[in-house]
Amino acid sequence: MRTLLRLAVIVTALFLSGTQDSGCAQPQPQSHRSTLQTPKEIQGYRCAKGYAWFFAEGPLRRCTVTQKTAFGEASIPAGSMIALRSDGTPDFVQLSHDSMVAGVQCLGGSWLGVAEGSVVAFYPSGKMRQCFLAADQAVQGVPCMNGGIFGDGIGSGAKFHENGKLESCKLTKDFGTFKRGDRFVQAP
Repeated sequence: MRTLLRLAVIVTALFLSGTQDSGCAQPQPQSHRSTLQTPKEIQGYRCAKGYAWFFAEGPLRRCTVTQKTAFGEASIPAGSMIALRSDGTPDFVQLSHDSMVAGVQCLGGSWLGVAEGSVVAFYPSGKMRQCFLAADQAVQGVPCMNGGIFGDGIGSGAKFHENGKLESCKLTKDFGTFKRGDRFVQAP
């Protein structure tokens, strides 16, 4: 079961890091992995000892943070894995434990000290784009289902417009003209 969850998280992370708003896969820049012998501050992020990934041009691509960290407009817990775009803007984070991001409780988790939580994706502006909900919850008054393959079964998560307004989620109960289990969708 843990392997299935890890696979779903990896596939989601790869999908989100390779898409733009159009949803089309984009070529990914070259990167390489380095081993940090001690925690190190890189581009304002306190990266943990262990693996860190860098773009071929040198900027940080991914690392695990050692302390509570501002990431875009979110405050993420220590032990979370952050991922940046090549221009240094936030791409996604895997939370070390369930955490509040932009007013919703997002799913997190770790295994053997490594963040393996579901992906929380961000727009380049730093605003949250998608979150897999840690539990069924009302999001901006809409009864949304917890995300990931153990929630709605397909890992659809709650999606947000860049202005912060809920774009879509799977419903836990009837809401307006939508029925329980439907994907609620609204314009910005």
